[in-house]
Amino acid sequence: MRWQKARRSDNVVDARGGGGGGMRFGGGKGLSLGGIAIVVVIGLLMGQDPLTILGNIAGQAVQPGGVTTQSQPAPAANDPQSEFVRAVLGDTEDTWRAIFQAGGKQYQDPKLVLFSGGVRSACGFADAAVGPFYCPGDQQVYLDLSFFRELETRFAAAGDFAQAYVIAHEVGHHVQTLLGVSAKVHAARQRGERVEGDNGLLVRQELQADCLAGVWAYHAQRRLDWLEPGDLEEALNAANAIGDDRLQKQARGQVMPDSFTHGTSAQRERWFKAGFERGEVGRCDTFKAARL
Repeated sequence: MRWQKARRSDNVVDARGGGGGGMRFGGGKGLSLGGIAIVVVIGLLMGQDPLTILGNIAGQAVQPGGVTTQSQPAPAANDPQSEFVRAVLGDTEDTWRAIFQAGGKQYQDPKLVLFSGGVRSACGFADAAVGPFYCPGDQQVYLDLSFFRELETRFAAAGDFAQAYVIAHEVGHHVQTLLGVSAKVHAARQRGERVEGDNGLLVRQELQADCLAGVWAYHAQRRLDWLEPGDLEEALNAANAIGDDRLQKQARGQVMPDSFTHGTSAQRERWFKAGFERGEVGRCDTFKAARL
């Protein structure tokens, strides 16, 4: 992937080493990475949002505030990883600005916060073990760059376009927030509707974000011609590696569709492809799809 072709975003904030802190409770002991991982797995199996569980443990769930981006510096220009993130985010901005403008709307750029170890957002405290996430409360994407190493070593999903897919997926959640999709899913949860499960709203929301990532990839390729042989396969491999069925099989040895929150490996691949094939947002309406 010739990512150097892309414009660099000015919306990446470097909060690494900024004292995000560990999660403290019960006599001042911190929750270890192993403990965090257990909480995340339990949350997935129970059909609950791991971020909410972790935030509740820390006594900080869904708080206002979080990282104050105005007081944080931009990443250093000689940091290749942050330069890559700035390039990918910059191109998502160019793509979604154009798409929104064509539809008579204005795209609002999200911030992307680089953190190390743990971070507080408007959605509560999150440890690096949770992985990259988007918080609609402050409209920011949060990324610990160590996740890219985990993507390669734990999930066997190496490659720069695999990493770009991860960023584009989280930006896809920002697009959903701007379009009102996230608010509708949240309202359904507030009404007491069950949103988890293999046909639930959470899965449909995540698969739509995969499709929107594909839409971005289509337009980025047409504009920059930056993909190299094998790049598309990297993104599809990453989508496959983090499907609910595959993760549950690895964690518990069995698959529990009733607790799905993101979709199966095959579904995640299929919806990314749906967006990438033509670059049409209209093909990403997972909420009306009879077959996911």
